[in-house]
Amino acid sequence: MDLRKRATIQRHTITIVPRYAETDQGGAVHHSVYPVWFEMGRTELLRANGLAYRDLEQAGVFFVVAKLCIRYRRPAGYDEELQLETTCSAVTAGKVEHAYRLKRSCDGTVLAEGSSVLACVDAQGKIRRIPDFMYPESEKKTG
Repeated sequence: MDLRKRATIQRHTITIVPRYAETDQGGAVHHSVYPVWFEMGRTELLRANGLAYRDLEQAGVFFVVAKLCIRYRRPAGYDEELQLETTCSAVTAGKVEHAYRLKRSCDGTVLAEGSSVLACVDAQGKIRRIPDFMYPESEKKTG
């Protein structure tokens, strides 16, 4: 598998419009939906860099969520346009960290912020080194 030499895009924004099934009886997005949206943000950030998780998995590179934090600031509502900004905030030998900011499109109100740590593992679930291409141009791999 020919993986790219470097991840050049560190920040990516996607538009999300909450579906009825993602809300509670009051019309607010249920708290359990935010991790799904964060995954969508990571997936599209990777895609913006020319790859898909499928490509990584075919090369024996898997990522598992080791830590997830979410701060809910304001409720998101059914059918309102939202912007989710996902930033790759750090890459080390065995993990990738992301930061998330969810805003209401119409007024820029921050609705939620979060972070995640993904551990890099092989097909058997054992920790493995992050592939070279995951390191941004500005970072040098050590060790």
